[in-house]
Amino acid sequence: MRVLLVDDEELARSRLRSLLQGHADIEIVGEAEDGEEAIQKIEELKPDLVFLDIQMPGCSGTDVVQSLPSPRPRIIFCTAFDQYALDAFELAALDYLLKPVTRARLAKAIERARQSTADACETSLVKAATSGVQRPGRFLAKRAGRYRVVPQSEVLYFSFEEGLTMMHAVDQEYCMDPTLNDLEGRLDPSVFFRISRAAIVNLDHVQEVLPLPGGYGWVTLRNKSRLEVSRRRLKDLMNRLGEC
Repeated sequence: MRVLLVDDEELARSRLRSLLQGHADIEIVGEAEDGEEAIQKIEELKPDLVFLDIQMPGCSGTDVVQSLPSPRPRIIFCTAFDQYALDAFELAALDYLLKPVTRARLAKAIERARQSTADACETSLVKAATSGVQRPGRFLAKRAGRYRVVPQSEVLYFSFEEGLTMMHAVDQEYCMDPTLNDLEGRLDPSVFFRISRAAIVNLDHVQEVLPLPGGYGWVTLRNKSRLEVSRRRLKDLMNRLGEC
């Protein structure tokens, strides 16, 4: 198994490296010191298994998992805190290890990883992500070769432009891997609304809606962006905004 170690403490990563040396089928392909670096390394290295700390600078381990697109690697959380166990298993984590990790406990976690199949793991993660309990509160986006985790509150809208899915945030524009259809299925419907085939807006950033002759309309966001609303979606948009 190809393994990635993620922890902001070098001592913790060193201990895991030492303990994993006793497992011949484990290959450590990389390490990361924080959440954003972890996301980038997972995208680049495609590990089978990630040992992931929870409390880290930038974004937490649970933030990392919620931000990853499918298919995801198997996840084993390693942390000094036991209060995150429920969150971890709601994210379909394979195991939850408390620091300091013992050799015997690590061996059990690795055996569980060996016995689990990638398909079974992916099915569990997809169910967790689409169950309605774990709607993403943040998103993985890319700009100039670097990945950033963008909080939901900073997202103005998503669009499809020239074959690319774009995230328009309050500070920058970013590229994303999922299609708009994939995003629409994952997004919280109380926050996001698809106004056309080419755009999904954050309702919290809608400032004005202008109906036009013929049933179409324009929506203006708080940053003054103007987007066209399709005829068949305008009425539903007005109803949704009236519910907010």
